[in-house]
Amino acid sequence: RRPRVVVTLHNLPVGGRGVRAVSAVLERVVARGADVVLGVSGDLVARARARGARRTTRALVPAPTGPVVDGDRTQILTELGLGPASRLVLTVARLAPQKGLDTLLDAACSLARLPAGRDVTWCVAGGGPLLEGLRADAARRGAPVQLLGPRDDVPRLLAAADVVVSTAVWEGQPIAVQEALRAGCALVVTDAGGTREVVGDAAVLVPVGDAPAIAAEVATLLDDPQRVSQLRRDALARASTLPTPADVLGQLTQVYAGQLSRV
Repeated sequence: RRPRVVVTLHNLPVGGRGVRAVSAVLERVVARGADVVLGVSGDLVARARARGARRTTRALVPAPTGPVVDGDRTQILTELGLGPASRLVLTVARLAPQKGLDTLLDAACSLARLPAGRDVTWCVAGGGPLLEGLRADAARRGAPVQLLGPRDDVPRLLAAADVVVSTAVWEGQPIAVQEALRAGCALVVTDAGGTREVVGDAAVLVPVGDAPAIAAEVATLLDDPQRVSQLRRDALARASTLPTPADVLGQLTQVYAGQLSRV
């Protein structure tokens, strides 16, 4: 008779070879010692199972519940220093290695060389340890990327965006992508970690690190208003299926009561 031990894995081990080796040992200890291991993405669930977890399943993460804004697009573009005819590609992310920022710059440069890339500005909202380095790299390369830094008006930016892009190399259940779904955005995202599990068919999925493919898909959407409208409808429909706090509570109640089937 003891408390049930439940562990939730939120991320892949990050660091050099030594850090990853130590993490692998700790993962095995946790996997074999816990009654249940939850993972925020399917690959983490498979990883825990491979490490010896007795019971494991995908953790539910509650979707954002903040306001959805129907902003004045012209006003928002003006605030960003853009003209009313400008087209806005938006990325919302913490500026850290996991977000594939080199790929983002490569994709922005590739997009600028395409016919559909004219009059397009790629804005990046968010702060983080790589902000200044990314700013310097973008200036050195002449990348058409505007770094906005940390913002408290992300819903307004989402409302103004023509296309929202994630270039991440790994994600669990990305909050920024969920926010974009709730805002009814047309999404182009890398098929990283649990992203596919979050977006389903409501986004264009591209391989991780494939900057030309990202640029090509964004350009295709900019030239296809009907496809964008369909993706916006799909995003709203998908958002309605995202986990709620009640769903999360229900799952955890089952887990702690020992009612989770062996998976």
